[in-house]
Amino acid sequence: MPACPASSSQARPFGFRKLLFFGLLPLLALPARAQHTAAPRDTSFTAHSAYQKAKKQHPTISIARPPVPRGVRAHTNLTYCTPGSRSLQLDVFQPKTKRRQQLPAVLLIHGGGWRSGDRSQHVPMAQQLAGRGFVAVTAEYRLSTEAAYPAAVQDLKAAIRWMRANASHYAIDTSRIAVWGFSAGGQLAALVGSTNGNPLFEAGPCNRSFSSSAQAIVDVDGILAFIHPESGEGNDSKSTSAATYWFGSNKLTRPDLWQQASALTYAGAATPPILFLNSGVDRMHAGRDDMMRQLTALGIYTEVHSFPEAPHPFPLFNPWFEPTLNYTVDFLHKVLPQR
Repeated sequence: MPACPASSSQARPFGFRKLLFFGLLPLLALPARAQHTAAPRDTSFTAHSAYQKAKKQHPTISIARPPVPRGVRAHTNLTYCTPGSRSLQLDVFQPKTKRRQQLPAVLLIHGGGWRSGDRSQHVPMAQQLAGRGFVAVTAEYRLSTEAAYPAAVQDLKAAIRWMRANASHYAIDTSRIAVWGFSAGGQLAALVGSTNGNPLFEAGPCNRSFSSSAQAIVDVDGILAFIHPESGEGNDSKSTSAATYWFGSNKLTRPDLWQQASALTYAGAATPPILFLNSGVDRMHAGRDDMMRQLTALGIYTEVHSFPEAPHPFPLFNPWFEPTLNYTVDFLHKVLPQR
């Protein structure tokens, strides 16, 4: 995909970034909690609102609503964890299985700038994945209007623990669980998967005897680094940015939080294979190339496919829904092979 040069206001010399990162390492070892005040739920990002915006430049697109594959069963509104009095729910889409068969599973994470969106946006993708032989789970998580970072990360790790705790009921192979996310969900998927075993993001009593580790990551237009020359996150010049709201502090005041939430920070030998699917909006994959270089040097498989003509919410729309599905399935079959 053609790369756009970073603007002079975003670019920083490599030495500056290296100094900043290593200066922050002691802070990254500490569990961070941002100040936050609850606000009403933000419902501004929906498949319909994204469609209305995107069709101005792409008049032939349509919202993807393919027929549900035969044999797929839905188990909806299941509570996977209750932090405080909050009941967090998920939906499971399960294909028809043979007796004692165990299938790979995928946790799908919606986008919306960490403050909007909901799990229903990826029900079509979950249904199609189930039709291809995966147990697909769409989970809600606490948005920034309800709880600041790192609550969302902790919630999603709890969802993976729930999947393992209930594996026998839904025919899940606990050794083959992937995380898939779009936009903010892609950032969260990459962070969840790259912090396997990291106690910083484990919280609450829900199914703590089970692992929250993921064996593969699919990042669909989610950034990998917040403080990075390619990143457009944190521009508060006109209003408080979505990332600033999620962290509860801007990147100048609390750069440790912004670095701590970047999957690139944790790229290493324990990172699972990762697939990047990207639109033509370059800032939505900030840090991707750096992460790929680091993982490739360690012998960890990475793959990237780009749709240069596509708008940011491309996985919600035809004609990009089906290739997104196909790339996802091909990748997962490659890195989570049948046993």
